[in-house]
Amino acid sequence: MSTASIPIGVVTVSDRASRGVYDDKGGPGIVAALTDLLASPWHPVARIIPDERDVIAAALVELADVAHCPLILTTGGTGPAVRDVTPEATEAVCAKMMPGFGELMRQVSLKVVPTAILSRQTAGIRGRSLIVNLPGKPSSIRECLDAVMPAIPYCIDLIEGPRLETNPAHCIAFRPKGA
Repeated sequence: MSTASIPIGVVTVSDRASRGVYDDKGGPGIVAALTDLLASPWHPVARIIPDERDVIAAALVELADVAHCPLILTTGGTGPAVRDVTPEATEAVCAKMMPGFGELMRQVSLKVVPTAILSRQTAGIRGRSLIVNLPGKPSSIRECLDAVMPAIPYCIDLIEGPRLETNPAHCIAFRPKGA
């Protein structure tokens, strides 16, 4: 296993948090979950940005193409409200969409709250980066990451990113035998 620290993008999409009106809880929620779930050395490359499609897209491009984050996790902006445009920004910058991530996250969230059907979470591939849109609530972030994390390391393998190892006490990543 490489000892180099892997950069992971953590993007909070929130008008209020970006203006300092509201304390960001989503970004720290992602970091807390990853601290448990990952065994590989990693570090967050964090951004707090407003709900503006062009700003979100620019942050995702910068984290993928300049910061070379193999995994970029967003929080917020996935609902039906007028200003919720994170999925549209994600789709605009990705070459391939990965709808199974959103399907699984909604399925898991529906066991907890009936309004999870309103979520438009998605995921996609940009170059050698996997971008996953997560909900904004820290407990929902954890539920969703627990559900999708077993597939993330192998997905990153397939797009020729660095090898991510999970912490077996919290998550067993799926990899085919010999991978």
